[in-house]
Amino acid sequence: MAILREPDWFEMGEQVQIELWVSLASLLRSYTAAHGLNGNRQATVELGEGKILVRHGDDWLDLTRSGATVIWLRENGRTGTLELTEAGTLRSETGEEEMDMAAEAWARELML
Repeated sequence: MAILREPDWFEMGEQVQIELWVSLASLLRSYTAAHGLNGNRQATVELGEGKILVRHGDDWLDLTRSGATVIWLRENGRTGTLELTEAGTLRSETGEEEMDMAAEAWARELML
């Protein structure tokens, strides 16, 4: 009889990271759409294997992923580094935030 064990984060890391990455893009797409409803405004969300680019007018958010590390850059030069966690949060120097909360905050800023 074969013994089954759960794969650990290292073994399934890349697949989980890809799923989380696609989920983050989906959250950004949903939240930018929701924030644009009142003003009939739209943002574009482009998803690639290692890049998410969200644009609304002159404002944009560029997310670049390498493994679990995510570097974000805004049109005004602000930047930061985050880490995708297995729990679906984004970890920074200041703590962890749920992906949906981070996506909503970015969408709100972009759609103002």
